Order: sequence, then C-alpha cells, then structure tokens
Amino acid sequence: MSSAPAFLNGEYLPLEECRVSVLDRGFIFGDGIYELITVYQNQPFYLAQHLDRLQRSLSEIKVVSPYSESEWKELITNLIQRSEDQDLAIYIQVTRGVAPRDHVYANNMTPTVFAMANKLPIVPKKFLEKGIELVTTTDTRWQRCDIKAISLLANILAKQEATEADAVETIMIRDDCALEGSASNLFLVRNGIVYTHPKDNLILPGITRDFTIELLEELGIECKQQHIPKDWLYSSDELWITSSTKEVLAATKIDQRLVADGKPGEVWRKTYNLYQQHKM
Repeated sequence: MSSAPAFLNGEYLPLEECRVSVLDRGFIFGDGIYELITVYQNQPFYLAQHLDRLQRSLSEIKVVSPYSESEWKELITNLIQRSEDQDLAIYIQVTRGVAPRDHVYANNMTPTVFAMANKLPIVPKKFLEKGIELVTTTDTRWQRCDIKAISLLANILAKQEATEADAVETIMIRDDCALEGSASNLFLVRNGIVYTHPKDNLILPGITRDFTIELLEELGIECKQQHIPKDWLYSSDELWITSSTKEVLAATKIDQRLVADGKPGEVWRKTYNLYQQHKM
C-alpha cells in the first residue's frame, strides 16, 4: 500500500515522512486553520470558494497567507498529480508556526503549511437508500465557529456522541435553536420550503452548504436562511446534512424519532440527483 502524497513547508514527500516540531503552535495551542477540498476525476470542486474561505480563516486569526492564490492552486494540482486516485479529499492546514510556548505570538512568524491528498471516502449506499440517523447535543463550542480552526475538541466530543449512539452526526443546539452538525451544515424541509441557519459566527460557512442553496435555486425550491427552532427537528418533513465528503445526505431519524415517514424525501432526492449531475 503506497503512502498518500503530502506537502510540508515547500517539500513534497510521502505522508509518513512528514515531521513537525513539538513547539509548533498548532501542536501546542491548536493555533491554526484548515481547509478540505474535494476532487472529482482529478478536478478540484468549487476551488475558488475553498481558497476564499482559506484566506478568510487566515485573516480572522491574523496570519498572513504564505502563498498566493496561484501558488495554492499549484500545490493542489501537484498533490493531485502525485496521487493514484482521481477522487480525492485534499486537506490543507496552516498554523502560526514554531515558537517558544507563550500565549503571545510575534508578528513575523513563519507559518507551517501542511497538505495531504487522501482517497475520497465513498458514501455508503445504505445512507442514500435508507437515510442516516442524527442525535442532538448542547453546543459548547466557542463563538467563532465561522473560522475553520483546527482546535476542534468540542466538535470531536459531539461527533463521538453520535458514534456511541450508532448515529452518523450530532446536531448542535444553542439557545433552543438547531445550528449545524459537528462536521456538517443542516437543512430542514417544512411544507415545501427548505430552511438553513444563516451565515453568522455560530456556524461554519460551508462550501457545500452554499452549493446546495444554489441547487435549490436552480430547482425553483424556496430556501430561507433563518434560525431553526429545535422543535422543528421533530416535526420536519425532511432533514439533511451537507459537507464536502458527505455531499448531501437525508436523515430519517433524529434522537430515536422518525423524520416524517422514515424515508429520504423527494426534495432531497431532487437535490441529490442535481448535485451528482454538477459533479460530472
């Protein structure tokens, strides 16, 4: 089994040969950001939007991007060319860099840049045919969820709750509103209208979320971006989650309660089918 191609601070090398200092602020503090880009048939999907979000995350934590847009594109292209697979998940991480352990950081630090190309996970057929199960939990994350930060402990613990309940994803609840999943965005259908939480500091501005909204517009289906009361989760006609690797999945059970008739809904099916057409 060959190693996944990787990149570290200007050098392309096998993943198992990558080494980072224990004094890297990403290791010590979780001081950094990341981005994940899907690749279909060797073509990055919605690359411009991903690079825009990468730049925004860097700006929000006050790290100057170490590369220009063309250099980021070249890095991604090189990883694709070095990979044996055509459908990939390219992970990019940028930390503030290496320094003696101190909360205060210098302004002239050299960021650590790491990237790797892994085979894109295949969404299980049973998820598409029967839907997935969700659970809910209280949102304990910090209030800058719009930054794609590598410090994901609260998300990890929430995701573990789902795993231990034999579910796929955990929906975060704050102030009695449903926000998003631990690693996904949330959509809900009521009376033919699709709802999703608006872009603010409490959710990640998902690229797949935005793409799904575009698909709904193409289908002529109304989508409202507004706060979603938790109670709506149990009275909805359909529930979905979206992410780069899961695309758009229908949930048929939440907190051990059936969603509508317990089958993936028609609005989801139309959206999913259009999603697949755009990938080609």
